[in-house]
Amino acid sequence: MKRKNKIYLCITILLIVIYILLLTLLYLSEYNDSNATIRSFSDAFWYSLVTFTTVGYGDLTPVTPLGHAIGIIFLLLSAGIMVTLFGAVVSFVTSEGLPLFLLGFKRKKNWYYFADYGIESNTLAKNVYKETPDTVIIFGEKKNEQMEYPDYPCLFINVSPARIVEHKKNIGTKCKIFFMKENDIDVNIRAAGLHKLPVEAYARTTSRQDYLSGNIKFFHSYDCCARQYWRSKPLCSYENIIVIIGFENYGRCILERAILTNIISINQHVAYHIFGNSKEFLAMHTHLDETFSLGDQSKTTDALIFHDDCWTIHHTLMEQADRIIICNDNEPEGWDIFRQLTKYYKIKGHIHLRSNWKTPGVSYFGTNEEIYTPNQIMRTTLNKAAITINEIFCQSVSYPTLTWDELDDFHRESKISAADHLLMKIRILLKDETITDFTPELAKKAYKEYCETKKRTSVEDMYRQIDHMRWLRFYTFYNWSYGIIRDDTERQHPMLCPYKELTLAQKQERDAAWELLDRLN
Repeated sequence: MKRKNKIYLCITILLIVIYILLLTLLYLSEYNDSNATIRSFSDAFWYSLVTFTTVGYGDLTPVTPLGHAIGIIFLLLSAGIMVTLFGAVVSFVTSEGLPLFLLGFKRKKNWYYFADYGIESNTLAKNVYKETPDTVIIFGEKKNEQMEYPDYPCLFINVSPARIVEHKKNIGTKCKIFFMKENDIDVNIRAAGLHKLPVEAYARTTSRQDYLSGNIKFFHSYDCCARQYWRSKPLCSYENIIVIIGFENYGRCILERAILTNIISINQHVAYHIFGNSKEFLAMHTHLDETFSLGDQSKTTDALIFHDDCWTIHHTLMEQADRIIICNDNEPEGWDIFRQLTKYYKIKGHIHLRSNWKTPGVSYFGTNEEIYTPNQIMRTTLNKAAITINEIFCQSVSYPTLTWDELDDFHRESKISAADHLLMKIRILLKDETITDFTPELAKKAYKEYCETKKRTSVEDMYRQIDHMRWLRFYTFYNWSYGIIRDDTERQHPMLCPYKELTLAQKQERDAAWELLDRLN
């Protein structure tokens, strides 16, 4: 690309030199003749412009033989130059030239580049513009006639991320690059060399990987959906039986988030009944029986009960359930289940249906508008909270710890899981199960309540025990077990034991997750 630009530059310089030489010859051949009207270099330049543009005022004309010859050259060139100029203007307007030119005036703004234009890209871009109107949204493909133009300002420029980054010239914030098709980064040629660019890149995937390199992060629409579900429809203290129908991508993430964040009391005993193929899940998570009752309902701990048979034969269970979550990957199948449940079963609890179709009277979740938001995809708030909780933890213990940048993916995820539970802690402290959004005001109020109530030793102990339950679930979910000394290679940890067996110093480590409320005010 650079070699081609050099060739164009050399040709342009050569043409300019020839043009100046012709003007000089015209001036030198005319200025001594008494009948000449072209007596200066500026006269020669004006004559060339009038000739090239075919205006032909006639105020200046060559009179010498050499002047006539140069005039003929200008006349012959005029038609070609006009056609070339017109073509260049049309090409500039219809190609990427004009959008790139306009983009050059907006370098100080935040740039969001989407590799393609689709439902997911459009939804995220719309939410980005809604949150930060003073931003530039770029789609890396040409707009075709079938596309409806978005109802927010954007540019369609069929260029690579590297070209966009080069055009920004390191002015303002880094470009944010998005690959919104599942696993698109593995096959999209635009992703080539992305890790070398000064950008923040986000790629949608079905794998469980979170990081490819320092600047490329993966996100999972299923996980985003699960996080948003439990955030908007949190577990309540009166719920003891929860049914999950559909154990594919969405169902697994719904259960995973429930395992890692649904801790509201040290006395809870929620039974999760899961309908779907669970063999792979159980084969992967072999230590769940250390924190859950597997297969049987319990009065002292939460239970995971996986059913191999069809949900349709469990009439009593459906009637007793406090909540039924229908989360099939195939939306029409989910709607069929919803219709069967409401038509043939006496349902007393809530039915929540994963659906992009918004229908009055139906409690649905998982719409594109809920999933594809900047906060969900980039996890801005969540990552900030996780980094802060790691800082608090580092300050609260006497032994050496790692900074956020030094942590591996597993231990970063551990801090993110702790931050994920933050909203649940606010509900616990404020005794309000209707809270679905985190705000600095709520965090301040909750922290004040935490400081007041923890003065009682029994309450402080209860807070620590709740977070220890959450911590235990996270580590056993990733197949860690008890060990006398910590061994990351063997996945062993001395704190993977009942709360009462912890030392006072180990119990105090659990305070960091609660103290986070003060740092996020």
